[in-house]
Formats: sequence, C-alpha cells, structure tokens
Amino acid sequence: MHLIIISGLSGSGKSVALHMLEDIDYYCVDNIPAALLKPLISHTIRGTGDGYPRTAVGLDARNRPKEIEMVPALVAELRRSGIGCDVLYLHASDEVLLKRYSETRRKHPLITRGTGLREAIASERALLEPITASADMVIDTSNMGVHALRELIRDRVDNRQEGRLSLMFESFGFKFGIPGDADFVFDVRSLPNPFWEHALRDLCGRDAPVIDYLAGYPQVQSMISDIGDFLNRRIAEFAQANRGYLTIAIGCTGGRHRSVYVAEQLAAAFRKSFPQVLTRHNSLTGR
Repeated sequence: MHLIIISGLSGSGKSVALHMLEDIDYYCVDNIPAALLKPLISHTIRGTGDGYPRTAVGLDARNRPKEIEMVPALVAELRRSGIGCDVLYLHASDEVLLKRYSETRRKHPLITRGTGLREAIASERALLEPITASADMVIDTSNMGVHALRELIRDRVDNRQEGRLSLMFESFGFKFGIPGDADFVFDVRSLPNPFWEHALRDLCGRDAPVIDYLAGYPQVQSMISDIGDFLNRRIAEFAQANRGYLTIAIGCTGGRHRSVYVAEQLAAAFRKSFPQVLTRHNSLTGR
C-alpha cells in the first residue's frame, strides 16, 4: 500500500504529474481539502480489500493554513503505522509562472480583487511552506516541458522499490542557475575545462574524447572520490529519515562537459549499491 501526496505552486505541473500517476495505475484524487485526507486514507489505503493499493492525492493552496500545517504530522503518522507515504512538491520560478498564466489566461486561485498575480504566487509559496519543508522530492519545472515532467515522474516513482532510496544525479550549468530541486549541490568548476580544447568544445561529458580527457587528470578523479565519500556518509541519514528520493546536482560553467562527466561517473559508482540510480542533464538536448 502506498500513498503519494502531490502539492506545489499553481501552474507548476501538478495536474500533469497526477495524470502520469493515473497512467501508471495510481488511484488519483485532485484538489481534496486537507481536512478530508484522513477519511480518504481510511477508505482507500486502510480500507478493506485491495481496490486502492496505490493512491495519489493532489493538494493545492485552496486550503486553510491550519489544514496545510497538519499535513507533515499526518505523513509521519502514516509512516509509523507502516503505510508507505511520499510527498512530492512541484514549483517553478516566478517569471516562468507569470508567463504560463499569461499564455493560458487562467485565474490563479489566490487572486482577489486587491491582489495581483505576483502577490498571489508569493502568498501561495508561504502557505505551502509546511509541505515544502516535509517533501521527499522537490521538482523544479521552470525549464521542463510536459513530456519531460511525465518521464521524470515515471522514472522516479514507478520504478522505485518500496522502502529503497531513489538517487538522481543531475548536471547543470551555473550560468543558467542552480536547480531548485537539489538536496546537495557540488561545484566542479575548478576542474580542467574541455571547452577550451577546440576538438572537444562541441562534445559533451558522455562522449569518449571528453571522458578520456577528464579521466587523465588526477584532480578530477580525486573530486569524484571526495564527493562519493561524502554522499556515502550522508545517504544513510536520509534513509533513516524515511526519505524516498535524493537529488544530487553537479554544476560546471555551461553544464555540458565536467558536470555531465562527474554526474555519470558518480551514478555508475552508486549503481553498485543502490537499485535505482538515475541521471539527468539539464543543459543537454534530450537530457
């Protein structure tokens, strides 16, 4: 039996995520009042029979603050009772959300006669803070299309083994900004840069010439080893806290060479001990 609570900012892709979960056989309920979570769980997760072995619930800002505040305690209670429960939180930058609302012409749920869209987004962030703080996985959809979000949900949720930690190693370019979904961020800009080698400039960290170039530097291998040692010491703490997902972001200047290589090397190393290790490359086509 497994429950997923999906929340996040309006316009960040909650409906897309719920539809994806529905496609992989979750029983989905959207926009439920938080006060009705317990009765719903009693009927689905704790009910007799096996009609709802996997349930997903969408929670948004149309809840009273006190109702939102009780969600983390409810999640902890469910886990103590032996029910698997994950909290997924989706968000995006203000500018992206403003653009999406401009394109769809939909009304934000917190807009009132005296409140503009930007103010409504800020209010929503503050209102959902208790859920943000207790989320197992945070997804920044600012630079993510519908299909990419669907695939991410499928990869991370559908294939995860119950009770086992899912690791995501993602590369990024600092010049595009730090991903808003990372649990750990590592900066590898101090490493030798293949960009300055003319023959390597148009390649990426998954191409053999770049791999050979970076593998030849002792400081690159030392950096990978140091990051791996740090993560090995910290991952157990996340597992003990019942976290289902961990995202590790590796950044270089443009996000094409060093960060991609290091992320791939770390992923390969951790696949020896963890059943689900994924990679995502934010600056590469197809990622």
